[in-house]
Amino acid sequence: MPYLEFLWVDENVDHIAEHDVSTEEFEHVVRHPERRDVSHSSGLPCCWGNTPGGRFLFCVYERIDDIRVFSVTAYEPSEE
Repeated sequence: MPYLEFLWVDENVDHIAEHDVSTEEFEHVVRHPERRDVSHSSGLPCCWGNTPGGRFLFCVYERIDDIRVFSVTAYEPSEE
């Protein structure tokens, strides 16, 4: 598992919370993805994976540098 630091501000915490995703769930999926790719809509890195509670999430994020990550969005793919 790579070392990552997540940058959280009220806006991105609130945005993922609108999809019923917690910061802990987002961080877990980004650290332990089942699949990585690039978002077709934004061109940013994305990944899919399971949370410790068993939810399957799609997460989009921005890499600030080698260790810092800023969340863009996250949701269960069935929400698409």
